Amino acid sequence: MQNKIVTLALQGGGSHGAFTWGVLDRLLEDGRMAFEGISGASAGAMNAAVLSHGFNVGGREGAREALAAFWGRIAIKEPFSFLPPEMMPGGTSLLTQTTPAAMHAFLAMTRFFSPTQLNPLDINPLRDILEEQVDFDRLRTRSTIKLFIAATKVSTGTLKIFRDRELTLDALLASACLPSMHRPVEIDGEAYWDGGLTANPPIFPLLHLCSSRDLLVVLLHPCSRPGTPTSTHDIGQRLSEISFSSAFFTEVGGLALAKREAESGMFAFGTLERRLKRLNMHLIEANDLMSQLDVMSKLNTKRSFIHGLYDEGRLAAERWMETHFHTVGLKSSFDLGRYLQ
Repeated sequence: MQNKIVTLALQGGGSHGAFTWGVLDRLLEDGRMAFEGISGASAGAMNAAVLSHGFNVGGREGAREALAAFWGRIAIKEPFSFLPPEMMPGGTSLLTQTTPAAMHAFLAMTRFFSPTQLNPLDINPLRDILEEQVDFDRLRTRSTIKLFIAATKVSTGTLKIFRDRELTLDALLASACLPSMHRPVEIDGEAYWDGGLTANPPIFPLLHLCSSRDLLVVLLHPCSRPGTPTSTHDIGQRLSEISFSSAFFTEVGGLALAKREAESGMFAFGTLERRLKRLNMHLIEANDLMSQLDVMSKLNTKRSFIHGLYDEGRLAAERWMETHFHTVGLKSSFDLGRYLQ
């Protein structure tokens, strides 16, 4: 069986990244696609790095095992373990999430106190998990999958892409550094915040630095919501979604325009123009599901919630393969034209 070669762009979204774990697990299990490159921000960056590490060690099954081990640790390791027990996040089922009043109070405190004040020891359980489970030296020197990890420069508000050959534990943590929750991650004298602020996920590295004609995006934030938010809670939730999706929509809008211009010409003289004409876009998402989840459920690391999202991701990947796999290598299964104004 000949593999179809694709690149992956993985969106960030806290514990909602378990949905992407499910998607990746099903694609790896199916075995008909090979990954030339993967870009990611925040949780998408974690999935990208862990998958690549596992693939380096044991191929497809190694990648599946590495992802399962990582999310297994996330499901029992609370991201707010520096808080007293009564302030830990919780939930009931996948679509009936309840957030304790203490957590609302803590998040309200982040508006008045800095991460240094709330977490003076700078405790980050994610650091321990990644340090134990990812061989960064091996990733930098022996990676067979190109990695493009997004972070945001605090000083300029611009995007920084860490490639596999320069990927470190700090670079990966920088990609998931929420400004209100953790201190900036300093690398070579530069401070970094969450990559989702400037590219969620980054698309252009896959276009410029990979040769595959097919790009598969896995989205976590709902692309649209019915109605107009009126309560302070709903307004805040929608603002959060927009802030972590706007960079993606802007980049995809520019890509759609460039692709339209490239296709309108009879001849393609430049390398980029030829790439744009050949580019096929694909999308796996769960808009209906994600639009029902509270934005604070991104902090929910209950095992039932994590594995529920994983199951939903596998189902979404299965549905996409049944409907669109035959288009890979031939045409887009996602209409970029809807982003053209």
